[in-house]
Amino acid sequence: MTESDEDRPLDPAEMLALIQKQERAVGLTYVAPVTWLYGIWGIAWLVGFTMLWAGWSFEWMPMAVAGTIFGLLIIASIVTSAIVGTRIGRGVRGASTFSGSVYGISWTLAGTAFAALGVGLAANGMSSELASLYYPSAYALMAGILYILGAALWNTKSQLVLGIVLLVIGAVAPFFGAPTNNLVMAIGGGGAFLVGAAHFLLAVRKAR
Repeated sequence: MTESDEDRPLDPAEMLALIQKQERAVGLTYVAPVTWLYGIWGIAWLVGFTMLWAGWSFEWMPMAVAGTIFGLLIIASIVTSAIVGTRIGRGVRGASTFSGSVYGISWTLAGTAFAALGVGLAANGMSSELASLYYPSAYALMAGILYILGAALWNTKSQLVLGIVLLVIGAVAPFFGAPTNNLVMAIGGGGAFLVGAAHFLLAVRKAR
């Protein structure tokens, strides 16, 4: 009698191939959602900060409309990041689900804290000019820190690079003054997010 193909033990090469396949499958549960995060934030920054710049620069774009669009885009990005972040690692046993949940919630908590700080500064005399410098840089620094933390959690170098880029942009943009700082955010920050999204999209397709 001979063993069937299903019953025979795998040779070392087949076992290694199976392990590598399973590792790629688990890795994709972390990598694929990051593509969505990058794309969502890239569009939000590119469109949102361009609208703010237009609101300052052109009469045909009321600042109230530009600010509303920007706020809605940022809120939508934060909420989406929280939802996607909590789903990273779902179905994988261990601490991964907890880490993903904490990371997702941190976007909402940090976004709310920076917004509350801005309101507090405005209540104590911060002008609209200073507010236009504060809010863009505040959210750039917030996103930069969280992406660096994400890089530490999931061992992704691209998140580390993106986090550092956002920290630099957030720190440097106020030196350009308003409204040019919004263009720096739109092109530098939005562009960095979209480049990162394209990088991850290619990585996911290659892994699959």
